[in-house]
Amino acid sequence: MLDHVSLGVSDFAASRAFYDRSLAPLGLKVLMGDDETFGGYGDARPFFWIGRPEGAPSARAHVAFTAADRAAVDAFYAAAMAAGGRDNGPPGLRPQYHATYYGAFVIDPDGHNIEAVCHAPA
Repeated sequence: MLDHVSLGVSDFAASRAFYDRSLAPLGLKVLMGDDETFGGYGDARPFFWIGRPEGAPSARAHVAFTAADRAAVDAFYAAAMAAGGRDNGPPGLRPQYHATYYGAFVIDPDGHNIEAVCHAPA
């Protein structure tokens, strides 16, 4: 199951205005973010994100898959690295997102940021 998707945008203000208006009829609004660099849209929790790409010359996609538990996040990371992925953040807690956010990030062969995440406590 998909957990969330992020798109890099070249003009954050223009994209924010576009998505604010376009997603409102669907009942989606910004639930997390700021006014200059990123925003997470959703209804009960953010699942669609836009933001300025960090350190990348072009906008790449970010796709996060829901993992059943932390062991599955660890297994995803090991399998992705063995399959030729590049490290973009080893398995671990990401308290900047929330207290039990446990994720791992890899870069796929085309430069996309692929994540597995578990939101449950240990």
